[in-house]
Amino acid sequence: MRLVVMLACCFVAGCSTFMSKAHNNCTAPAAQPLTRIELFFGRDIPGRAPLTDAEWTDFAAQIITAQFPDGFTVYDGEGQWFDQRTGRLIREKSKILIAAADPDSDLASRIGAVTDAYRQRFHQQSVGILTTSSCGAF
Repeated sequence: MRLVVMLACCFVAGCSTFMSKAHNNCTAPAAQPLTRIELFFGRDIPGRAPLTDAEWTDFAAQIITAQFPDGFTVYDGEGQWFDQRTGRLIREKSKILIAAADPDSDLASRIGAVTDAYRQRFHQQSVGILTTSSCGAF
């Protein structure tokens, strides 16, 4: 999981110029180059009950909205990952966030602000991150 997170961060930090050039021919009406961001938040919290809906709502309002004020979508998921420290397969409920942003913005620092805050507040090892370049219009 950590490798995926590190690779995704490098991708976001190092490829924004490539993403802009790769999609300068968006074909949909009014479409522009965008980066699609997917974040995967585990809800199991070490030493206590899982993350509640109220805690998630508070986190989204305080942290995510500040970093993605143009909007985002969140849905519930069921995930699993291999914990290399313990050698166990972990299954847990999750929150999955999707957002779209200008690839030439300070996107890496915004993603980092959200994932770092979640990891610290809820004692998580990591938050999954996927980014892809695309075209979009709203």
